[in-house]
Amino acid sequence: MNGYDRRTPAACPRPAARESLYTPVRVVELDLDEPGRLHSPGGLGPVDPEGRVLALVRLHGHPLGLVEATGTAGDPATLRRALVEAAHRELRVPSLSTATPAARPRRTGPPRVPADSPTVTVVVCTRNRPQSLRSCLDSLLRTDYPYVEVVVVDNAPVGTATRDLIEALYSDQVRYVCEPLPGLARARNAGLAAARGDVCAFADDDLVIDRGWVAALAEPFRADDRIGCVTGLVLPAELDTAAQAVLERYGGYSRGFAARSWSLREKDADPLQRFSVGRFGSGANMAFRTDLLRAVGGFDPATGAGTPARGGEELYAFFSVYNGGHDIAYQPEAIVWHRHPRTDEALARQIFNFGVGFGAYLTAAVAHRPDVLADLIRRLPQGLWRWQAVHRRRAAEGCGPEPVAGLGRREFRGLLYGPFSYLYTVWHQRGARTGE
Repeated sequence: MNGYDRRTPAACPRPAARESLYTPVRVVELDLDEPGRLHSPGGLGPVDPEGRVLALVRLHGHPLGLVEATGTAGDPATLRRALVEAAHRELRVPSLSTATPAARPRRTGPPRVPADSPTVTVVVCTRNRPQSLRSCLDSLLRTDYPYVEVVVVDNAPVGTATRDLIEALYSDQVRYVCEPLPGLARARNAGLAAARGDVCAFADDDLVIDRGWVAALAEPFRADDRIGCVTGLVLPAELDTAAQAVLERYGGYSRGFAARSWSLREKDADPLQRFSVGRFGSGANMAFRTDLLRAVGGFDPATGAGTPARGGEELYAFFSVYNGGHDIAYQPEAIVWHRHPRTDEALARQIFNFGVGFGAYLTAAVAHRPDVLADLIRRLPQGLWRWQAVHRRRAAEGCGPEPVAGLGRREFRGLLYGPFSYLYTVWHQRGARTGE
């Protein structure tokens, strides 16, 4: 989930209030086919919220964008009308007569899945968070996709709570794998090794997952053999605190509502693109062709949460697939809802980790592919200038203050720290293998 290029700041952050002054925002879903009903993220509910509301607007189940409105106690109908009006005013809402095939009504009941659709293994990595994992699995197992298996990787557990949860509630639906050594990259590699599907998708244990998520990730692989990786839309599951709102305004994890793909074959490809892989998507919502991910070596175990590198494992995987000549697609129909850090301290730590992970990823890329070093050195000044330009533009537009001062500087310090953290992790892991 790291990288300076991950953000697409369509809207400038507004001045952030302190926690005591922040008004929580309730996140909901609104399908224009049912304008008289709102749902909690993931299609759960229905709900009748009050106060400030942020709604994902859908048409026939397909995401169009986000709108805001404010409701009053005891008058849910007025809030729903305000959200519908905002959707038609602010978003491009196609009519039935002009709707594209992707925006036409879904069939009732389970969707038709082509016979040549790939089988999918969903890997959910977790560590000592059984309650969060239960919520994630409950949403994931509602999927309409028929060719799916779920693998839970229990990473360096303390106790047996996760194993007990799987055995008690999900033994006939979920396979349990234990990875004793800590690190998200190691856990993901353990899930990759256990995967039986043609496609291996990865989800974090703090997500609420849309019913159509698996099918939406699988479709690009079925449609185009050149695609090696597909990422999806990550939206906030809650905006209860100022820190959560600031992370979303700072960049969050979303890449927008327009599907697209990237290829090295593009004549107008951004020269930084081979390194700026964070724009492709987030580690919270990604899938790969299983054989391809294994062939490129999976995830570098010296990266990722649970190591001093703190992140970057998904960025290195994106880099390996993309620079190996395979296309990467972004599919906004594949939706998950993420719970952002709730406190200023957790936000500051997350922003710093973004930088550390990105610096660790770049170091891993050079360590595994020394031939890219000269190109990286040549392009790094331009990349840093672009990154600084984003923050200068935000400052010029009055996009501050932030509740934790200097988030951009904090992320940059993380970037500088990243190479050292990666090299230390490599040294430490080598020492552990040799018994030193």
